Amino acid sequence: MTFKDGVLAARHHIVFLCGLCVAFGLVIFLENTDITRQAFKVEVSAELPVRDYAPLTKQELMWGKVAWQYFENNTHPETGLVNSVEGYPAATMWDTASYLLGLISAERLGIVSPEDFHWRMEKALTSLAKLELHDNQLPNKSYNARTLAMVDYQNNVTERGIGWSALDIGRLFVPFNVIVWSYPKYTPLVGEITKQWDIGAMVIDGVMYGAEVTAEGKTNYVQEGRIGYEEYAAKSVSLLGLDVSVALMYNDFLQYESISGVDIPTDKRIPEVYKAHNYVVSEPYILDAIEFGGDAISKEFAFRVYQAQENRYLEQGILTAVSEDNIDQAPYFVYNTVFSNGKAWNAITDTGEDASEFRTVSTKAAIGWHMLYNTEYTQKLMDLIGTNFIEERGWHSGIYEIDGSKNEALTANSNAIILESLHFKVNGPLLNISGKKRPEELSVVMN
Repeated sequence: MTFKDGVLAARHHIVFLCGLCVAFGLVIFLENTDITRQAFKVEVSAELPVRDYAPLTKQELMWGKVAWQYFENNTHPETGLVNSVEGYPAATMWDTASYLLGLISAERLGIVSPEDFHWRMEKALTSLAKLELHDNQLPNKSYNARTLAMVDYQNNVTERGIGWSALDIGRLFVPFNVIVWSYPKYTPLVGEITKQWDIGAMVIDGVMYGAEVTAEGKTNYVQEGRIGYEEYAAKSVSLLGLDVSVALMYNDFLQYESISGVDIPTDKRIPEVYKAHNYVVSEPYILDAIEFGGDAISKEFAFRVYQAQENRYLEQGILTAVSEDNIDQAPYFVYNTVFSNGKAWNAITDTGEDASEFRTVSTKAAIGWHMLYNTEYTQKLMDLIGTNFIEERGWHSGIYEIDGSKNEALTANSNAIILESLHFKVNGPLLNISGKKRPEELSVVMN
């Protein structure tokens, strides 16, 4: 094949990559020219910790292998998709994104063989290209992981679907971008997926919108995201060249709340008016750091969210690492927060009901903060949760604060974030196109 023939054969891939380059350039340009920076500045904490990248210890590598065991046990060979919760054949786009990022992390850490990585990546992407879409526009909020049927949250098949989540879809574009830049052989599969999606439908006037189906069968479009999650998801959507300028702004609804001596960023949009709760939790700030590397504002906000949790321990003697998590009993999902609905250290359900008796030390939050900061306090968290797993099944989601018993829920999201966090310790952010050392050039485990 001549050079000209090769270029012609690869023209679709070249156009796709050029489009991504333009999108990245646009983001960088906007970052450098953002007029809001002239009016909005955040005072940076002098003690903000910076961790040097380092190989995993043998214990940390074992932790990664335990996390990967969840995916070994919960992958459906028919589709290559993974259960969001152990033994329950349903998958959201958020948890599918977590799986793909966990897979990439495991491959780079030497936990997954190249052959297994290829089978899993190809199978999962091929299945994503086959998904039926809500209103023929975007992925439904949940699918049967075995059959690919659109389902509701009880895993009942629904012909039309129940809507889409802009935050979940935004997260899915994080692994898609990593794949395109670092694993270009799968770029055609990513293209097959995204060409079927009406991605522009979830962005209106710079704001991200999800869709939900009413009892009357009407589709309502609702703004999605509060401070932390909104900016995190908007970052990956911005790489598509879509205008999410409003969603990227930290200061449009910013309100500081003093919690344990720290000014915590919270969201002024109260549920009584905006019909959605404003949780301040660890997860979006950890993800922003380990996937994107953070920005000047998110790094500071992340440290404040962490610092409030450490200060709670210093003040009350209660080890604290809060985030949203599945739990092993009703109500089955709880938001353990630094602040929500006007209250510090609030624990609530997705409908806003009190769930303080289910407050937990979150395993993914504890490990995430430790791999980011490696402080004396994060080591105390690791001393608490460092054995909170079943070796042949994966990591439990947390430890209940009230009595120290285990929250034995096992989930794709928690185990994937653990793998991502370990990857960060060795290699830094997952979405790294800086030309620095590739992961395979680094020593993964300390001798």
